[in-house]
Amino acid sequence: MTLSLNTMSNPTPASLEMAQQALEDGLPRLIHDYRPDYHLAPPTGWMNDPNGVVFFRGEYHVFYQHHPFDAQWGPMYWGHAKSADLVHWQHLPIALAPGDDFDRDGCFSGSAVVCGDTLALIYTGHTWLGDVGDERFIRQVQCLATSVDGERFVKHGAVIEHAPQAGIMHFRDPKAWHADGYWYLIVGARLADTPLLPLYRSTDLRAWEFLDYASRGTDGDGYMWECPDLFRLDGRDVLLYSPQGMQPAGYERLNKYQTGYRIGRLDSDWHFTGGPFIELDNGHDFYAAQTLETVDGRRLVWAWLDMWESPMPSQAHHWCGMLGLPRELELQGDRLGTFPARELVALRQAPLPSVAPWGESGYCSVPQVTGDRLEIHVHLDLLGCTEGQLGVALRCSADGQEQTLLYYDAALRRLVLDRGRSGAQVSGQRSVSIAPEETQLHLRVFLDRSSIEVFEDNGRFSLSSRIYPRPDSLGVTLLANGTGGRVAIPKAWPLGSGWL
Repeated sequence: MTLSLNTMSNPTPASLEMAQQALEDGLPRLIHDYRPDYHLAPPTGWMNDPNGVVFFRGEYHVFYQHHPFDAQWGPMYWGHAKSADLVHWQHLPIALAPGDDFDRDGCFSGSAVVCGDTLALIYTGHTWLGDVGDERFIRQVQCLATSVDGERFVKHGAVIEHAPQAGIMHFRDPKAWHADGYWYLIVGARLADTPLLPLYRSTDLRAWEFLDYASRGTDGDGYMWECPDLFRLDGRDVLLYSPQGMQPAGYERLNKYQTGYRIGRLDSDWHFTGGPFIELDNGHDFYAAQTLETVDGRRLVWAWLDMWESPMPSQAHHWCGMLGLPRELELQGDRLGTFPARELVALRQAPLPSVAPWGESGYCSVPQVTGDRLEIHVHLDLLGCTEGQLGVALRCSADGQEQTLLYYDAALRRLVLDRGRSGAQVSGQRSVSIAPEETQLHLRVFLDRSSIEVFEDNGRFSLSSRIYPRPDSLGVTLLANGTGGRVAIPKAWPLGSGWL
């Protein structure tokens, strides 16, 4: 299949050159205290949503929402990086810049697909019709851009110029895929305070037929579903999206916005029916996830490892935002299992000494495990742990002022990630429930300067959060302040750089 390249616009507008120059000018001002070493982050400036994640000509490409001129959100560009192995990344020139009539005020989120020998980006062109920031007066259209080399893109303008019905202004984040001889596309939309997911079909990525609303929200579902993604996994349909406006309930949905999924079926009338909304990650910072099917059939997902209106102290360091690790999704009954991408083992350097099981009351420093870029396997033996807390303190400072806690709370029967002393500006706890019959917890913990990502070894949950400790807060400590149970670190590795 080949994509026609007619109606091209200028592939190298001055705004792209200015944006690239802004990145180069910003590099000398960077402060590296919080900059990740093996996660995707912008060279300088602002990053939010992952956009097109795609495999093209033997390499993985990840695009992202980017403001290259400042570490604050601004008119959106598309940043761009690629990798041959999902581990080592290379920044590429900025892919898209706003400025045409159809995307004058922003190239908002979207997706990428491969059509024959062409890489196609489908994104939302954003225009303020009134004052900048006044969301009552906006125009959003779905646009197409293409590239034959995977680096230089040509815009083709709006391919869906109007929402399916009057009254819809918020109309963004198209996700496209190919199945059964057609291209399909799902978009997030908002009608008053009702979220809608319009579904479209095309034969050429240019002319799109509206099929129906694949899903729509009801009371309690929020007012907008951003970044929708609809895909097949082991014979089931999975609807992944990021709702805005859902209310907290107990320990659930504590972030300003969430990212989660429903598992079900898209029927022949283009309607998705499925189970309840389940958060994909239970940490403080995880949003706008997007998936990719690999050549070997795995489903990978990336997300923005930040949250709107959360503390972002790296802005003072002239950069802001990072993406989480690529994760593999696996269907486990009526839930998704989440695992770090298997390729990430290539980051491991010489293993650190193991830490034997320990269960005495108090704290036990383990100087053989230290650093700010680590993979640590934590084993919690909960047998007999009937009260108190059992776990580890990470990124500990020598003066005792800083630490990030990960522990089992016996009274609550929950695994808790506590940022109360995790450094600049951040605070708060996030947790997941642990069944009463569970006596063993095996956790994989990834630390990278200003982030922590915790994965249960069987994929049942993950907790991902930003932390901002001082560069010299590098210690690891075991903790036990109740009765029973033991904690061990059977394996740990320093992790190398993910940048070429």
